Amino acid sequence: MGSQRRTCGPQSHVSHFFILGFVKEDKFMNDLLALIYLVFFAAIAGGAFALMSQNLRSSQERNSLQAPRKRSRVHPEAPQPGEEVLYVDFSRERLEQIYQQTP
Repeated sequence: MGSQRRTCGPQSHVSHFFILGFVKEDKFMNDLLALIYLVFFAAIAGGAFALMSQNLRSSQERNSLQAPRKRSRVHPEAPQPGEEVLYVDFSRERLEQIYQQTP
């Protein structure tokens, strides 16, 4: 009788209580890690929102401080009035004259 193994008894219940206690501790750690994750997530999301709002506010202030510029519709490389420019006429009549003049 002394050499037989007992499958149930006080020792097996102790091990089950230990396992249940470990599971409770593991659940506490999971809850703690979830809380830490949510705190850091909220901090990063809040920082991103603050950064975007400050960026928008500063760009609005910069645009409001600048005097409105009058945009000219003249191209910067356009010739000034009275300035001579090189002109090439590619009209059909002009090209026919050039073609007939060549030997």
